Amino acid sequence: MSNPDPMLEALLRATVDSGASDLHLTVGRPATARRDGVLVSFENVPVLTTDEVDRMVYSLLDDRKLAELNEDRQVDFSFGVPEVGRFRANAFRQRGNLALALRVVPFRVRSLEELGAPSACTTLLNKPYGIVLVVGPTGSGKSTTLAAMIDRINDTKPVHILTIEDPVEYTHHHKTAMVNQREVGTDVGSFNDGLRSALREDPDVVLLGEMRDLDSIQISLSLAETGHLVFATLHTNDAAQALDRIIDVFPSERRDQIQIMLAGALQGVISQRLLPSIGGGRVAAYEVMVANEAIRNLVREGKSRQMRNMIATGAGEGMQTIEMDLARLVAAGLITMETAMEGSQYPKEVQAQLATARAQLHAHSTLASGQAGSSGSGTYGGAPVTSPAAPPLPAPVGSSNGG
Repeated sequence: MSNPDPMLEALLRATVDSGASDLHLTVGRPATARRDGVLVSFENVPVLTTDEVDRMVYSLLDDRKLAELNEDRQVDFSFGVPEVGRFRANAFRQRGNLALALRVVPFRVRSLEELGAPSACTTLLNKPYGIVLVVGPTGSGKSTTLAAMIDRINDTKPVHILTIEDPVEYTHHHKTAMVNQREVGTDVGSFNDGLRSALREDPDVVLLGEMRDLDSIQISLSLAETGHLVFATLHTNDAAQALDRIIDVFPSERRDQIQIMLAGALQGVISQRLLPSIGGGRVAAYEVMVANEAIRNLVREGKSRQMRNMIATGAGEGMQTIEMDLARLVAAGLITMETAMEGSQYPKEVQAQLATARAQLHAHSTLASGQAGSSGSGTYGGAPVTSPAAPPLPAPVGSSNGG
């Protein structure tokens, strides 16, 4: 991979320093960052020209990625900048010009405690086999949570962890576990090729970036059934939607069989979303479903819509609805009630849960002074939302300032 263009490197450094999660570069607009979920243009930075965007994109692409861009009109990849960070990138064409979207991937994997993840995450890590799903909308922190879970296994278990990612985001080094990370397009031809070869590579834990189609879902279920612990993501809002998405991929004549497979393999579903925190940055709210016998029966019978009631009454097994966690975050003073109501499909339930959450918080504070609840009190951001300061941009070689 080539070295980033100096102008791009300065923008990346400013993005990281400002606490933003994403950087967007497109012709006709100044460089723009996403900070706590909000797009903010850099101050005192000129509108980007075609030449500037082209130069920044091409500085990141090797011959293979450049050929993929030319053929598909888009390309996914990741790269690192020493002393700045790692980045997941998508270069694409729009209205005949190149554009670039970059996601900041910190060098250091944050712990589950730092993220405020529920204790059920740790419980699910100790399952000997099965499938664990982390679901949520784009930009909800799924990759960050999965990285923390994999890092915990890496710290504590002498196992072989195999990841199949497109592209590799967080880099895991060998600790107690052995970790092999395969990037689609670089180390393996496709997700499905990587999954098919996984059985021959003797893994104990398999991380699949995303279950994308019938083949990847079927192979993942087979891995989970044959003694492997499989982690995967889906772009859905909750556990019920995730299970419906998996089953609906298959033709109707196979769905009964898949429901039985899924019921046997499923260990749990963690659903999350990021919300603006009162103190700046963002905080995660979680729904947790742990697959007990009652849940498995619902999956087997195709009654996923009844699952929410099971989750609401499963606190003793570590389960919680998103409304329960939103109420806890309000009680802890981490988010406003308005934010909680906007983040829920059932806002009246948030109000109903608030008194219980406050009582639980008071009881917990009495036992452990200074702790704000058993889960979800970490943040995904830092300083309050302000416009990122414009970086001191070097004069581009052979290019105008792009007025």
